[in-house]
Amino acid sequence: MTLKNDLKSGKQMFGTWCIIPCPETVNILCKSGLDFVLIDFEHSPVDYICAQKMIMAAHAENKKAVIRVSKLDEVEILRSLDIACDGIMVPHVETSDDVTKIVSYCKYPPEGIRGYSPYTRAGGYCVKENYTQTANNNVFVSAIIESVKGVNNLDKILKNQSLDMIYIGAYDLSVELGHPGDINHPDVQSVIQKCIDKSHEHSVSVGAMYHTREDYEYLKKNEVNFLVYKVDSLIINEGLLSVRKLKAY
Repeated sequence: MTLKNDLKSGKQMFGTWCIIPCPETVNILCKSGLDFVLIDFEHSPVDYICAQKMIMAAHAENKKAVIRVSKLDEVEILRSLDIACDGIMVPHVETSDDVTKIVSYCKYPPEGIRGYSPYTRAGGYCVKENYTQTANNNVFVSAIIESVKGVNNLDKILKNQSLDMIYIGAYDLSVELGHPGDINHPDVQSVIQKCIDKSHEHSVSVGAMYHTREDYEYLKKNEVNFLVYKVDSLIINEGLLSVRKLKAY
């Protein structure tokens, strides 16, 4: 089952951000029971060669891999899809025109303008019948809403029927709202709730990060089913700090 179909069915999907450029780390995370990993091109040193290996490490465990590209860029989206990620997440989306471009770059003609090479990992290294249509049907298209402008344009953004999900960029929103890093501030929480409510109105899936059980219960109550638990580097750091507090070494 594809990631987009899992989310449409209402299934809760759990994953984490990956900024460590290491396939083995991805494989460990996926073996732990995660449903997906989010490979981050915006805030990490990961390159395409490493990302392809990270995707393979996830697929080896029958898990999904989504790439957050660093910006809304046709070539970056094309290259990310050619290494066979299951979907694309684009940051700093603020208008319906942004979404139109994202969809166009993610899909082959006639639905978009994605360039086609059958000799990539995504293409299966050979020409396959009906490949482009299958790829169009399966690709997961998501946008990060992380500015007040994006929030204000949500109704227009969510009208695009090829948009599978919005992800709430709580930390960038907290900065713009004047509360850097305080994602639990009432002003930030109010905007997060607005994003969730608008997504449900348009029957579009919504994703967000959580750190605590309380965070998770809030997202679960609001039917947020693309659930991102922290970041790989933080998980490792916190795990070892907890051991150190026990004076285990």
